Amino acid sequence: MVQLDQVQLVDVSRHFGRRRAVSHVTLTASRGDLVALVGPNGAGKSTLLGMLATLVTPTSGTIRYDGREARSLGAGLRAQIGLLAHDLHLYAELSARQNLTLFARLYGLDAGTSVENALQAAGLSERADEDVGRYSRGMRQRLAIERALLHRPKLVLLDEPFTGLDDQAARLVTERLKALAADGAIVLLATHDLEVAADLATRVAVVVGGRLIADESGGHDLRRRYRAVVGNA
Repeated sequence: MVQLDQVQLVDVSRHFGRRRAVSHVTLTASRGDLVALVGPNGAGKSTLLGMLATLVTPTSGTIRYDGREARSLGAGLRAQIGLLAHDLHLYAELSARQNLTLFARLYGLDAGTSVENALQAAGLSERADEDVGRYSRGMRQRLAIERALLHRPKLVLLDEPFTGLDDQAARLVTERLKALAADGAIVLLATHDLEVAADLATRVAVVVGGRLIADESGGHDLRRRYRAVVGNA
């Protein structure tokens, strides 16, 4: 089984035709790290997550998982990755329970226990048998987050996880992600919300124009520090 104690991007670039989405990024994240990728729209944050998820191949550079490349780890690596992308990967014609049951079976889990726990964590137990197509954006977002976490992944990759969430739901997701990191997961998320990043992340990686221009601690005065580095980029 893949342990996933550390993931490293080493001088990684990704080009789409003549467009450089990511350019020479080097970044390391280890167990317990909660890294927020922040930066303007189109900065390359989603591409970085796609490469870490093994869905996008770097044009150059290397991504290592515990010192090994993805191709040498195969399906065992992907079984340890949980991904929330812009596409929530939910079936609108199925209920929340049916969606989670489907994914639980794909992961080879005991669907009964894992699905009920996920529904409770998402706050959807009372509406579990309604079609997802009738859910609000926030409800779908909460369900998709739990879908990504069903199999207790060791590398958690989340693209704008707070989209559509009200304050209470955002607080619950924040505590959920902190607990995952405290339990030894590696968590990376892309967000445009600097207040969320300051409260949630142990580290903040600032990405502008596909380049990593800062890798700092989260916490106090992040907005001022962010403006300083982005303004100088």
